[in-house]
Amino acid sequence: MTGRLYGVGVGPGDPELVTVKAARLIGEADVVVFHSARHGRSVARRIAEPYLRGDQVEEQLVYPVTTEDSDDYQGEIDAFYAECAARLAAHLDAGRTVVVLAAGDPFFYGSYMHLHKRLADRYPVEVVPGVTSVSAGSAVIGRPLVERDEVLTVLPGTLPVDALTDHLAGGDPVAVVKLGRTFPAVREALERSGRLDEAWYVERATTGGQRTAPLADVDPDAVPYFSLALLPSKATPAGPPPDAGAGAVVAPAVAGGAGAAPPATGPGEVVVVGLGPAGPEWLTPEARQALAGAEDLVGYVTYLNRVADRPGQRKHASDNKVESERAAFALDLAKRGRKVAVVSSGDPGVFAMASAVLEVAAEEQFADVPVRVLPGLTAAHAVAARSGAPLGHDYCVLSLSDRLKPWEVIAERLEAAARADLVLAIYNPASRSRRWQVESARDLLLRHRSPDTPVVVGRDVGGPEETVRVVRLADLDPEAVDMRCLLIVGSSQTLTTDRGTVFTPRRYPS
Repeated sequence: MTGRLYGVGVGPGDPELVTVKAARLIGEADVVVFHSARHGRSVARRIAEPYLRGDQVEEQLVYPVTTEDSDDYQGEIDAFYAECAARLAAHLDAGRTVVVLAAGDPFFYGSYMHLHKRLADRYPVEVVPGVTSVSAGSAVIGRPLVERDEVLTVLPGTLPVDALTDHLAGGDPVAVVKLGRTFPAVREALERSGRLDEAWYVERATTGGQRTAPLADVDPDAVPYFSLALLPSKATPAGPPPDAGAGAVVAPAVAGGAGAAPPATGPGEVVVVGLGPAGPEWLTPEARQALAGAEDLVGYVTYLNRVADRPGQRKHASDNKVESERAAFALDLAKRGRKVAVVSSGDPGVFAMASAVLEVAAEEQFADVPVRVLPGLTAAHAVAARSGAPLGHDYCVLSLSDRLKPWEVIAERLEAAARADLVLAIYNPASRSRRWQVESARDLLLRHRSPDTPVVVGRDVGGPEETVRVVRLADLDPEAVDMRCLLIVGSSQTLTTDRGTVFTPRRYPS
């Protein structure tokens, strides 16, 4: 018996807008499939991540071309989908349940439909609808799309200017999707049809990078692909959307106020601030001053809650899996004149928000936004200090998380560090869905280290549940390690005293 194929819409961006049925199917699937460009980031997978089990087979379908020029675009895309269909067919022939994730709705300008055409006549198939970007856009600007006898037209921005102008001339509500580099042509068509003043711009609706504005005010160089133009119902009196004036930016979850940011008070900037690994006693005076001077605070909700509320400041909290969206949101606030602090636990430059902010800040649209990075006490240094001085000689820092890099790369780096006899500070050793990496890392290190090598296991250091244990490498129990732990694995020279203090001498034997 073959497996069953599902095309599952995951909505416009907010994981809470995934339907109950979609969430169930994602959690039950044997194989989860998602598309991405060559950069590897998948919007659909990010939305669906809270519903993944962690032990499922994941098939990433990487487009050979996206918006770049190609001598044979259609030929490359057809060959790509034929190969993808063959990959999915192999799973279905093996009896596996396959869920293909689709941002928005699978049959609304979605990539899933190309797989559906190639597989639906051979396997049992079900399509689960999702909330479209058009519906989300209407919701976030607070304007109905259509009323009474009005007719809604949905247009791809890739149409020629003349065709767009003809469609817009009718006067009924319109949604134009697929903006990005097509934005100048869409704007020209709106001007030609005399409808520019009706149009709203919506970017990344319902996500941490959401932005809404009158389309006439939007900089063409700052428009991503995941945006759309809306000309809503004329039956509703025109006016600004609720809690969002012209050019407002709205975060998905806001503490200390809702809606658009207050007017800017001067030149904007983004300061990426390290909070240290725990409470206020770990905060540097420089970081404290930056937090006090910020108008907007942006960050993962758990870290943002560690910053005291101040009158006049606004907090914009988001999930911990949306680093790029959070960075874009902060930079957009600063571009509009706000003084923004992006908060990170520990040091923002160590597996944290500084890289994400600087990566997005390198985009042309944010070229004029100043970005500063303020250091913070790292978790590695905090755990080391609690146990003694295990980092007293050469050491390396690495993460066991394979969410952003393959395990093969992690294993190679562990092997290289072990061969070089470096002390290792290991971040992100395990999580609820990642349980096998600690055991694999331990077994790899034991090929080069004595079973008696001391390992410091620090958990919630500086917090109310702090524990610091020292165990032999051979006795490291993966079940006693979670995401709140940091591991320090000693070198051949690391010693443990009778008092349980761990240190690595500064002298190395000649």
